[in-house]
Amino acid sequence: MKNALNLKGPKAVLSGLRRQQIQHRAKLPRISNQSNRYKVLRIIDWSNRDVHRYLLKHNLPYHPLFEQGYVTIGDWHSSRPITADDKIERDTSFKGLKQECGLHL
Repeated sequence: MKNALNLKGPKAVLSGLRRQQIQHRAKLPRISNQSNRYKVLRIIDWSNRDVHRYLLKHNLPYHPLFEQGYVTIGDWHSSRPITADDKIERDTSFKGLKQECGLHL
């Protein structure tokens, strides 16, 4: 992504990070400056319910893996469906050891 940003030179990037997803995102600002670009967290305050309502309103489908129990996706070899033993949704990706960076446009 860094190479693409350097090649295209946008003044801002949009990110799909949400506060509800993990504790360390709780204090992220809606707009920040990162590597001389604005980083805009447009849906930072959305809840899972807000996402659900948006999908319904715009007649958009959930990702097919959601129906199989995947509530978050990390990497291809450690992501798995959620189970009753998982304490938080993030335990199902990266074996709960690290976090992904979120969606960027």
